[in-house]
Amino acid sequence: MHPILLSLVTYLPLGGVLAIMLTRGTTEAVETSARWVALWTSAIVFVLSLVMWAQFDPTHAGVQFEQRAAWASAFGVSYHAGVDGISLMFVLLSTFLTPLAIIGGWKLVNTRVRDYMVAMLLLETTLIGLFSALDLVLFYVFYEATLLPGSLMIGVWGGPKRVWASLQFFLFTFGGSLFMLVALLVMWNVAGTTDIPTLQHATFSHAMQGWLLAGFILAFGVKLPLFPLHAWLPDAYTEAPTPASVMLSGVLSKAGAYGLLRFGVLMFPDAARVFAPYILTLGVVAVIYAAIIALAQTDMKRVIAYSSFSHMGVIAIGLFTLTPEGIDGAIFQMLSHGIVIAALFFCVSAVSWRAETREISAFAGVAHKMPVLATLTMLFVMANIGLPGTGAFVGELLVMVGAIHVSFWLAFLGGSSMILGAVYMLVLYRRVMFGQAAGGMVALLRDLTGPELAVLVPLAVVTLWMGIHPGTFLRVFNPTVTSLVQPAPVVASDSVAPVVRTAAG
Repeated sequence: MHPILLSLVTYLPLGGVLAIMLTRGTTEAVETSARWVALWTSAIVFVLSLVMWAQFDPTHAGVQFEQRAAWASAFGVSYHAGVDGISLMFVLLSTFLTPLAIIGGWKLVNTRVRDYMVAMLLLETTLIGLFSALDLVLFYVFYEATLLPGSLMIGVWGGPKRVWASLQFFLFTFGGSLFMLVALLVMWNVAGTTDIPTLQHATFSHAMQGWLLAGFILAFGVKLPLFPLHAWLPDAYTEAPTPASVMLSGVLSKAGAYGLLRFGVLMFPDAARVFAPYILTLGVVAVIYAAIIALAQTDMKRVIAYSSFSHMGVIAIGLFTLTPEGIDGAIFQMLSHGIVIAALFFCVSAVSWRAETREISAFAGVAHKMPVLATLTMLFVMANIGLPGTGAFVGELLVMVGAIHVSFWLAFLGGSSMILGAVYMLVLYRRVMFGQAAGGMVALLRDLTGPELAVLVPLAVVTLWMGIHPGTFLRVFNPTVTSLVQPAPVVASDSVAPVVRTAAG
């Protein structure tokens, strides 16, 4: 196990950024070099992350690949990084999706290509740094740093409403993170350090735990997003270029769920018990509300955006069941959702880029012209619904197992995501792929190209792999979850059920 491996994975993208910035020549030569440098850099980072996975010891629940360096020692702040079974999975998700997003944007992004590739590599570094940070100040720095490339990719390369979408994304996330900053300062004032492992064993009064957890819920609830903090999501996901939508929905939203888990459920378990009925209720509301809104959309990309929001509700439910099964399911669902939602955005892009529209009414019978795309899209639609044999089924099943310990109604209403998802996803698939082949633009469509297959096929393989061999992933993070979470149910069913019934109307 090489300690320097984590630093290479985290900061090698910055080397790619430097190489791109130093490239000189004609505009066409610079753009071509930027694409290839970004692709090779992200591919090497992914390979190095696989080496980390191979060297990781899943039987050891603690931190591995740990690195520590003096930073502001007089104030109890240090550069402290490392991964456990939970954070390693999100590092892998980040490194896996980044090269696919770069390939996916090869032809989609044709203006200011060098700047775009720089933004993509910067986003990769900030995401890996965020998931591996073991100091709260370091975490905050990386968390805030994701705003810059994320906002730029929406605002510069997005659709007609890109400026408004970028502004919403920035203001919502930045405003929410101020609550995290206040909580950070309070914890430092009490404990005299911002070291996360040390803070997990620090003593905070019950009242202070409640206020601190409230701050973290507001901060990470925006990024997740948690109902009703989701106003930025539909516009941001829709207006962003497809590769940026992939990174925002596939990885960046997981930063919110990861923060809720790391700084909520695991750090303040007593306060989490108090907040659990309310978060569970909001999770159920998100599942049902987003599914209904998704069914009413006329833009394919907005359907997928609201689908993502609905699944975030399932993840919130899993986290705040406060049971090992529920949390395992939430983590598994985060990973599976990151893969499936990325694939769905790429599938929509494959059609809309050719037809130059995303309106559902403009399509019919696409399967006659693009049978390979139709086949792969069906797989991802079924995975999004939670069909057995796909990763989403395993995640949602574990979440429901955790939810049943809390309340039957919670499990029932949370599990409705499978039924509701089947409605809006199959309606979308039928209207676009089947029916009498339309003339005009549909008649001119051609099936997937090599680069598009290079993006979608790996996503399909991982989706099936997670469904058929879930133990490959569960064995990595389950020991960490089991060691940090009390196995007994922690929320009384008689206190949660009325709240969930109320949310259901």
